[in-house]
Amino acid sequence: MKKDFNQTDLPAADVDPVDLPENAFRQLGADEDYRPLMHPAREYPEATPYSVGMGLVLAVVFSAAAAYLGLKVGQVFEAAIPIAIIAVGISGMLKKEHALGQNVIIQSIGACSGVIVAGAIFTLPALYILQAAYPEITVDFLQIFLSSLLGGVLGILFFIPFRKYFVKDMHGKYPFPEATATTQVLVSGNSQKAENGGQAKLLAVAALIGGVYDYIVATFGWWSEVVTTTAYSWGQTLADKTKFVFSCNTGAAVLGLGYIVGLKYAFVIFAGSIFVWWFVIPLMGTYGSAEIAAMTPNAIFSEYARMIGIGGIAMAGIIGIIKSWGIITQAVGLASRELKGASGAAKTVRWQTDISMKHIAYFIFIALAAVLIFFWTGVINTFWQALVAWIVVTVIAFLFTTVAANAIAIVGSNPVSGMTLMTLIIASAIFVAIGLNGASGIVASMVVGGVVCTALSMAGGFVTDLKIGYWLGSTPKKQESWKFLGTLVSAATVGGVIMLLNNVYGFTGDNALAAPQANAMAKVIEPMMMGGATPWTLYIVGAVLACLLNWLGVPALAFCLGMFLPLHLNTPMLMGGIISWLVGRSSKDKDVCRRRMDRGTLISSGLIAGGALFGVFAAITIMCGFEVPANGGEFMPQVLGLVAYAAIMAYLYFASCRTDK
Repeated sequence: MKKDFNQTDLPAADVDPVDLPENAFRQLGADEDYRPLMHPAREYPEATPYSVGMGLVLAVVFSAAAAYLGLKVGQVFEAAIPIAIIAVGISGMLKKEHALGQNVIIQSIGACSGVIVAGAIFTLPALYILQAAYPEITVDFLQIFLSSLLGGVLGILFFIPFRKYFVKDMHGKYPFPEATATTQVLVSGNSQKAENGGQAKLLAVAALIGGVYDYIVATFGWWSEVVTTTAYSWGQTLADKTKFVFSCNTGAAVLGLGYIVGLKYAFVIFAGSIFVWWFVIPLMGTYGSAEIAAMTPNAIFSEYARMIGIGGIAMAGIIGIIKSWGIITQAVGLASRELKGASGAAKTVRWQTDISMKHIAYFIFIALAAVLIFFWTGVINTFWQALVAWIVVTVIAFLFTTVAANAIAIVGSNPVSGMTLMTLIIASAIFVAIGLNGASGIVASMVVGGVVCTALSMAGGFVTDLKIGYWLGSTPKKQESWKFLGTLVSAATVGGVIMLLNNVYGFTGDNALAAPQANAMAKVIEPMMMGGATPWTLYIVGAVLACLLNWLGVPALAFCLGMFLPLHLNTPMLMGGIISWLVGRSSKDKDVCRRRMDRGTLISSGLIAGGALFGVFAAITIMCGFEVPANGGEFMPQVLGLVAYAAIMAYLYFASCRTDK
């Protein structure tokens, strides 16, 4: 065997595998170890001029595209998967040797775009929105840039101490749907070099099917993207009288996500959604005020019922913090021991080497000092009020880091907007109590919210990157180190894009960008800062419900996520979970079922990857001025949507079951 990079010779039989091992996605036995694709005892090219440069270029491109699409329609596409596809394609064209480690770095740096964009556009455009009513509110590039940059840096630093717990200790206990899909893409580039490229071909076919399917509905509207009972006269009558609605997104990507999540968590999420849509909303519509009774079910959800989910997410997060307190104290204790020079740790293998806790502690101190200076000199201008804002950011961002990572690990969806909304409510209540209100209070709350939102978004996205690295065998320290540069570039890009879009389109008035999350934040903050009502009762109901769920042994975060996310996104999660359950019981031979489940995971990863990549194409198409037909309520597009969705579900099931006996 050829020696790799002057490392100690290993047994000739111990060659790097082409595909993921059988135990990649399941829990390990008592005496079982996980062996990644890149051997832990060898060195591989990872952070090279090619991989870093390519990662930065993709971070800029995807930051701009994601910011535009997110502000236009409220959806930020996940950049990790399309960036992984591009990395695999370019390394293949260039015939790069040992490309796997470099592709991981490209994906990790480039993926900063999506998480920084989500953190910025969910909050900071609210300043422009409220500026129309309160001209004294000022917004500048430095505010947007620094809130995104410092939030991203804090998210990285706060999560690193928890890496081993989430990606190693909890191996096989969390589904990690987005990380699974991205890993399969990167592995497909590896298997293309092998004589048998069957898995790469299967992934490519599934990605093409899922991508074209989602692209057609997103750009041409040949069938309805959401099938709903309100499209029919009987359903609309039912909704008007009882507020009862059923809806389902027909996208291929969300179906694949449900398959990877599995029936257990998909059912809990769906149950939370059903609780809100079939119990809470009808009750509010029937026994609520005349104003609520006149509202549509969607409006009741957005204005009232969803707030219960926000309260539940906040309490589920607090419960999660309490449960993981041992992990938190362990991480803090390790940092304190290293600071005293008493780490005493044996040399760690490359595959499990992080930035030292001593350095992390120093960097956290510097980052938090920078946040305090930023608040004091650039936002609030009164030291003790800036100090209070700094304490709020530090405590919430650190404690909710584990909540964001948990959400991504379970369902691949970070409830960052819900947690940020709760942060804004808490921060605003504190600011008003210390006399920081009015226009200056709005600016302070939004900038604080921007820092926290970006920190939580980064923590959730970073757990995906590091899980990918764990499966493939890359060096965590290199991923962690270069993530800072990706954050810097993405934050600068997003700041410039937000200001440009405000100048070109604006966020208020005719033909303005919708910026739905930022509008929601503005709607919550304005009455608190200007003397209005806050739905504390709904938040408390959600918090009590989360405590009850935890007492009953139901995963509270997953259930409350279902309460917070729209019904049409949770229904396909259940459908994908049901298909996964059926595939897992499609044969009496357990080994056949396992291979079919693995094949289904690969196909589902392809559907997610194709949907994400073609989502970028759809964004470009929309940016070029193509008008998407509004087919949500017509009869025929609804029927075609049901037919198309049945076809994509049939493809996922039967293609998964096509394995050799």
